[in-house]
Amino acid sequence: MKTYYYVHTGHRIGLDRFRRACAIINELKNQDIILLSSDYRIAQVAHEYGVQNAVGVDVVRNIPYIAEQGDRLIFDSDEANPIMLEDMKKFFSTFIHIKNGSIIVEPTYFLKNKKTVKMTYFFGDDDYEKDLEKNISFIDNFNPYLQLGFYYFLDYEEELKNKFQNYFEFDEYKEMIKKTDILITASPQAVLDSLASGGRPIYIKRLDYSDDFDEIFIDLNIPIIQNYDFNELNNLLKVLDNQKYKNLEEKSNKFILFISNNLRL
Repeated sequence: MKTYYYVHTGHRIGLDRFRRACAIINELKNQDIILLSSDYRIAQVAHEYGVQNAVGVDVVRNIPYIAEQGDRLIFDSDEANPIMLEDMKKFFSTFIHIKNGSIIVEPTYFLKNKKTVKMTYFFGDDDYEKDLEKNISFIDNFNPYLQLGFYYFLDYEEELKNKFQNYFEFDEYKEMIKKTDILITASPQAVLDSLASGGRPIYIKRLDYSDDFDEIFIDLNIPIIQNYDFNELNNLLKVLDNQKYKNLEEKSNKFILFISNNLRL
């Protein structure tokens, strides 16, 4: 009996699910978990993030061609309809569905580091339409570092580097989170990682993103800015020292314990 972890990721949806998959798999080192990714490129580099076994499956419907009935599956995706989900529950002996809005953070982020970078802007890993560049005036006057994402095409990455005085490469994401005080980002996972590390994240709500994290961020007193509103961001930064962020406690990773207990059944 094998254990698989399927994660929906790609250049149109970002890597948030992949990042939390890495957090879970790395914590469950006593379990032999095979990561199934809908993106072959991520499967090829997964070992760089502590995931030893990864396979690209292209689409969710290919999972049964790899797994066998009675295997176990951790499923992080919104692709499946209710009928498909019921079929998966019957096919796998253990089926754990991770839904968007789950608070899962790699424990290393809770080790507070000295903040040596005042501000970083991380749009996300999905920028197929080059929205970062289209809305670059949104952060023009604040001179932040830029955290580069994974899916930039042709010479777009070089164009972005030329527009920012300082930047972090894609593989410096973890270092960026630990160093940055104010993180302006459209990535919900980056918001959680930043808050856990003692940073002060500001969430940019993209129109093409779901509302799954909105209530969570409101409860944690994380500022939310709608659709690249420069004036709103400018005003917020002036009073950010008065923003009472709530602590994200490490016990928020109780979902990892839940998964571990279910895999031992």
